[in-house]
Amino acid sequence: MVGAGALAAAAPVVAIGAGLRAAAAPAVAAGELPMVVAVTAGFGLLIALAGVWVMWRLRTRSIGVMLAVVVVVAVAATLAGVVAIIQKMIIEGEIKDFVLSVVAVGGLVGLGVAFVLAKRVVGESKRLMAAVRDLPFVAPQGLPAELQTIANTLEEAYARERALEEARRELVAWVSHDLRTPLAGMRAMAEALEDGVVSDPETVARYHGQIKLEVERLSGMVDDLFELSRIHAGALRLSRAKIGLADLVADTLAGAEPLARAKGVLLTAEASAAVPVDADAGALGRALGNLVVNAIRHTPSDRGVVLRAGVDDEGMACLSVTDCCGGIPEEDLPRVFEVAFRGEAARTPTADGGAGLGLAIAQGIVEAHDGMIGVVNDGPGCRFEIRLPQIGG
Repeated sequence: MVGAGALAAAAPVVAIGAGLRAAAAPAVAAGELPMVVAVTAGFGLLIALAGVWVMWRLRTRSIGVMLAVVVVVAVAATLAGVVAIIQKMIIEGEIKDFVLSVVAVGGLVGLGVAFVLAKRVVGESKRLMAAVRDLPFVAPQGLPAELQTIANTLEEAYARERALEEARRELVAWVSHDLRTPLAGMRAMAEALEDGVVSDPETVARYHGQIKLEVERLSGMVDDLFELSRIHAGALRLSRAKIGLADLVADTLAGAEPLARAKGVLLTAEASAAVPVDADAGALGRALGNLVVNAIRHTPSDRGVVLRAGVDDEGMACLSVTDCCGGIPEEDLPRVFEVAFRGEAARTPTADGGAGLGLAIAQGIVEAHDGMIGVVNDGPGCRFEIRLPQIGG
């Protein structure tokens, strides 16, 4: 934009300069050319410094003012150079006036072009600001390239913010329900024990066992909420080291085996001998464990869950958990890793159920390792996959 105004201002000077060289070259000695260049450069430098100072003083003003200053600086520097050359030449007064008039006209042309460009930029900026004030924000089209990039980025940011805000509202509503239900049951059992309504040892023991179970479940839910808040706040700290996926799979298998046995689910593993990754073994083990526990919960008895570790076709270290859950509806696949999403409207807690935070935590941990996590329907169930950069891959 600035270059167009400066070129418009300098074009007449270039033309007149060519004519002056042809008409007045004999009047200037060859040895005086360096002095003319030095004087011209000196004037140009002084004017440029003055222009920079003026622009700094006007840095909070409109873009149109900035463009006008740039054009004035360009014209002034050109005029100073022309005056310096004229003073060194033997030229009649009428020719001097002619040259100065041409420079002045060039300056007016440059100012006009700068004004038109500034008016358009200011107008488009106001259109962008007006769109920002409207909610939901929709990026206006037809803006200059830089402003269009800003508008598109703002639209993406607003969309992410709306999605996060909606997820927070759902999380608060769902977790409140998940907390209220067991707390109400615990209160009823505690009041029955306190009032002596229940006195036979078998019922008292059952109430105590149920209260303990609910407390453990609520404690796990609070731990998940705390972990998720650390992930979203960017406060998750990883202690990375070189680990093998085979060892990680073996540890996860040992930890999930009791749950699989109690559910009647066959849990098996297939791991390559050596797939090294740079990861936090505890955090990555929790993410993988969340996937395995989720698969066991949704797999019917007498069916199987397979845990695999290896290298995919792109050379990435790959962990996968395949279950027999019956598949996930296609419309729910993009939401599987959303906070508190369970794939159903009912929020009735189960004995082994969580708050729907396990997959969201797994996603946060994997992304903190610069990896990717996804899910696809596969045969009688679905397959969750974790991909991580392989050491030396």
